[in-house]
Amino acid sequence: MRILIILRASDDVMLPVSYNYLVQASIYNNISHRLSKFLHDKGFVYGKRRFKFFTFSRLMGEYRVERGMIRFNGDVGLYVSSPIKRFINDLAHSVLRRGYLRFGVHDFEVVGITVPNQPNIGNEVVVRMLSPVTVYSTLFTPDGRKKTYYYSPFEIEFQQLINANIKKKYHVFFHKDLKSSFKIEPVKVRETIVTYKNFLIKGWMGMFKLQGSKRAIQLAYDTGIGSKNSQGFGMFEIISH
Repeated sequence: MRILIILRASDDVMLPVSYNYLVQASIYNNISHRLSKFLHDKGFVYGKRRFKFFTFSRLMGEYRVERGMIRFNGDVGLYVSSPIKRFINDLAHSVLRRGYLRFGVHDFEVVGITVPNQPNIGNEVVVRMLSPVTVYSTLFTPDGRKKTYYYSPFEIEFQQLINANIKKKYHVFFHKDLKSSFKIEPVKVRETIVTYKNFLIKGWMGMFKLQGSKRAIQLAYDTGIGSKNSQGFGMFEIISH
């Protein structure tokens, strides 16, 4: 399930260019305390992985960058998606009741909320990323230090990790195994770097082709693909099927 929140900021509002943490914190603050605490502290567990089962887009609208800060001009759109209906209902009701979303110390007026039409999903779709997709491994340097390596869509590990990730999500959410493979192929992509809590995260925007079962692609649509979905990564829209 997905909603589009239309926001408006006053002319003097500026956000850091890497604002993912501010948006994530605002989302947590606008769902019930019990659900927020569960997702933040625990989530849905699969081995060592913990899934939050929600994702969000970049803030979409006209903007300009000034001295390392971003200033939006006019209305701003924010998509939020989750397969957990209670999550989306909590968020929508809270945002409408308050009339604003707070990012850090700045309040964005809520102009409206819409529910986008459910896209037609086949076994093969072309998607456009609304937030970067990222997958990574933790490696060790020769001297024993940990190093995070972010994969490119042109490396085989990217495909393998995307497939493994959606299979874990599928098992946790549906309580059954996903038998078929989930494939991803870059169509037209570009690299982007996002700072999250002082950590640099490499991701990829642009268009990808997805292949898999309709149910798996629907789950990916609702939860995001790849890693760090609840930090604002892996959200996409379907542009052809």
